[in-house]
Amino acid sequence: MRCSLRRSLMAVLTASFLLFLLLLLLHGGSQQEQDLLEVDLRGLTPDMILQMMQPERAQHILRDTEDLSTLHNVSSHLLAGSLSPHKKFLAVGLASVRRPRGFYLPATLQSLFSQSTEEELQEMVVVVHLADVDPGWNARVALSIAHKFAQHILLGRLLLIHAPQELYPTLEGLKRNYNDPEERVRFRSKQNVDYAFLLAFAANLSSYYLMIEDDVWCAKSFLTAIRRALAAQEGSNWATLEFSKLGYIGKLYRSSDLPRLAHFLLLFYQEMPCDWLLVHFRHLLTQKDAIRFKPSLFQHMGLYSSFQGTINRLEDDDFQADASNIPDNPPASLYTSMAVFEHYEPLKAYSSAEGYFWGKDPAAGSVFSIVFQQPAHVSRVRVHTGSAERRGDFLHAGVLELGRRRRRDGRDCSTYIPVGTFEKGTLDRQGLQRGIPGPVECVRIRVTRAQSEWLIIQSIDIWTTAGT
Repeated sequence: MRCSLRRSLMAVLTASFLLFLLLLLLHGGSQQEQDLLEVDLRGLTPDMILQMMQPERAQHILRDTEDLSTLHNVSSHLLAGSLSPHKKFLAVGLASVRRPRGFYLPATLQSLFSQSTEEELQEMVVVVHLADVDPGWNARVALSIAHKFAQHILLGRLLLIHAPQELYPTLEGLKRNYNDPEERVRFRSKQNVDYAFLLAFAANLSSYYLMIEDDVWCAKSFLTAIRRALAAQEGSNWATLEFSKLGYIGKLYRSSDLPRLAHFLLLFYQEMPCDWLLVHFRHLLTQKDAIRFKPSLFQHMGLYSSFQGTINRLEDDDFQADASNIPDNPPASLYTSMAVFEHYEPLKAYSSAEGYFWGKDPAAGSVFSIVFQQPAHVSRVRVHTGSAERRGDFLHAGVLELGRRRRRDGRDCSTYIPVGTFEKGTLDRQGLQRGIPGPVECVRIRVTRAQSEWLIIQSIDIWTTAGT
């Protein structure tokens, strides 16, 4: 009788304390109150903390949809967090295992949350697959994360999951492709399955899914930068957008493609590393060229690899810590009067596809035109021409013009206003909205003097302001 009373009292206290936490988190509170939150959590047992971080009936989540086919029997344990009744804009997924040296997961999560505004956090959910073979390690890490990120877990912004090892295919006697050591093959094969289960779980959480690793720094306002990049790709049939050039960091997918990608990783889990499989998947979805945005939004920070703790100093030299000022490049059609060399078409100067525009024999009056799908308030334009390999193929003399009154054929505008001249092949003009307060429909580069060298346009970056 006394034991029963004690359990009932503990249940009431736990429920009351959870209600207090939710009220505190939803209605704010002083820094001192937030500090008390962590102290109180540390006074509870591990089982109680993890139980508080889970909703009833959600300790085992079965992602049972027709789209998941062979994955429909995969039951991922929800260690902490609760599923939102509404789809988010972005799910950020990462898998984490015990490393022989170094532990970067808390820093990665801190970066994800601290580099996002409150408005961005409301559109995002982070899913961590604790995928170590040692259940004790997974439980300890879940408890640690629950302490440190209680607010985000209780608000449904952070989910911790685990797929039991009995669900994994065999990791013994695997094919040793590329003459990799047996341990390396086992590690990379398990990693493919880790990500497959993570993708299957995340398939219905959001409209888009971002893959990162558990040892990265994030740029400020990366979600807003991703939203802008998606707007620039509107109407295109992309399969993968890349926001880092490293491995499988910063790879964006439509969530509707996740079931197929999860199947793909399971089907070929022992064939090759995950980043290689992701490239093959992109090709199968008929996206030939990588679409990579610069600057990169994610930077690798881990010094030690998760495989055998070897030194790993990989860094993305295109990373920019603040993504709040990344160009918009509104959806547009591109035209040029210059003959295009081989496959170096105009789109490569404006989009994030690898490569650049390369035009033959620019004459005085030759133009490169960007015609917006919708009028835009342009505030800044930056253009880089030439290349290190072809130093003479820059714009020797030219002018940038903003145009209005799009013509009926949609390939040009009737009226242009010059806003700047090129200096040594580059141009960067800011504050354009002050000189031209209304929206424009075209941006044009016009050659003002013939040159014998061909013309390479590496990049064209356009910023717009509110009112577009």
